[in-house]
Amino acid sequence: MTTRRPLAVVILGAGKGTRMQSNLPKVMHPLLGLPMINWILKTVEGLSPNRVVVVVGRGMNALIDAVKPHETVIQDKQEGTGSALQSAMSALEGFDGDILVLLGDTPLISEDTLNTLIAARQTDKNTGISVLGVELSNPTGYGRLLTDTDGETLLDIREEKDANAEEKSVHIVNTGAFCLDGTKTTAWLDQLNNDNAAGEYYITDLPEIAARDGIKTRVAMVGGSAEVQGCNTRLDLNNLEQAAQTKLRNALIMDGVHMQDPSSVYLYHDTKIAAGAIIEPNVFFGEGVSVAEGVHIKAFSHIEGAFIGKDTVVGPFARLRPGSEIGKEVRIGNFVEIKKSQIGNRSKISHLGYVGDCTMGDDVNFSCGAITVNYDGFQKYQTVIGKGVMVGSNVNLVAPLKLDDGAFIAAGSTITSDVPADALSMTRPETQTREGWAALYRKRMQRNKQK
Repeated sequence: MTTRRPLAVVILGAGKGTRMQSNLPKVMHPLLGLPMINWILKTVEGLSPNRVVVVVGRGMNALIDAVKPHETVIQDKQEGTGSALQSAMSALEGFDGDILVLLGDTPLISEDTLNTLIAARQTDKNTGISVLGVELSNPTGYGRLLTDTDGETLLDIREEKDANAEEKSVHIVNTGAFCLDGTKTTAWLDQLNNDNAAGEYYITDLPEIAARDGIKTRVAMVGGSAEVQGCNTRLDLNNLEQAAQTKLRNALIMDGVHMQDPSSVYLYHDTKIAAGAIIEPNVFFGEGVSVAEGVHIKAFSHIEGAFIGKDTVVGPFARLRPGSEIGKEVRIGNFVEIKKSQIGNRSKISHLGYVGDCTMGDDVNFSCGAITVNYDGFQKYQTVIGKGVMVGSNVNLVAPLKLDDGAFIAAGSTITSDVPADALSMTRPETQTREGWAALYRKRMQRNKQK
């Protein structure tokens, strides 16, 4: 939807994390690795607003940095949502359009829902405010939206402590999201008072003030409560995390990703998985993972900061660390760790291996127990492995090192010098066999035991 008027978005984010037992501003607590405030910013950016203003508390420098390049204003006194909006209006002086007011601790609200809220405000010239409502089976603790018989025109917002029995039976509640006619907002805010139990100024009083001027408030409804969940405690944050995980999992599944047990797969906010990928249970994705089509990630794998190419198999019990770039049709097996390395197409690291700070070519066989020795206690060094190289079992490749195309490294070797193309390199002591030694040894130990 394209709005018919300019749009400013005000996000209220000055709340402290006191009830979350945290020194972080409340909206800086992360969901799937991304602060709550950035979830809601990503959504409102989809509306192409003319202005975005975030209300912050004094000293919240990390929050100010997190919302850049958007504007911030400081709410010096924490005196309610009305006070916060008044702070924001200092940055919106003369703005002639609609003002969308959102709570920074409701990060999962969708762009479609916000468009519905804006459209409700623009219904007709007599509608100056729209408020977002949701129907809850248990509305206890929420302000009720009392509407006219049409169910759309708001008569009042009644806080639970002020509601009578009939009003408490209403299940449509206020979510805290509003859309306001910006040409009238400042005048309405000037009429707010703090004559209430908390001694604070509330946006929820604006519909009553607007009604004195004959201006209507309309109710826009959100389809489900998950996207308007708020956050005040660690338990709330945990519930939001689960809701965000479910949202991302469902989106991937609908786009063609097969998850055998979605509830056991943990995603980061930026996880990208292409259609046709298979994800087994108990897989963790950290920041910056991109998975191509046809990839099969087996159970109990941990992946972060990695690209995985088409038709590759990873796991079970594999770990891909940041900087891992895995080619096509690669096999990364059980108990294999890859760190800051590029693995060529069709190469195989099938089990019990470590590859760190390595550039590996196509069609390499990196056998069981082989490792790149990349760290001397002070610095990290590079290993370069060419195409078609065979690295035998239990091989130590001591970096810096280069193995040219087609080299063959014998099992059990510790390689410290570069190996030319198609050469065999091995370091293996001569085997000594002493006939009968084991039997004599056991007899001697038995005699010693009897003494």
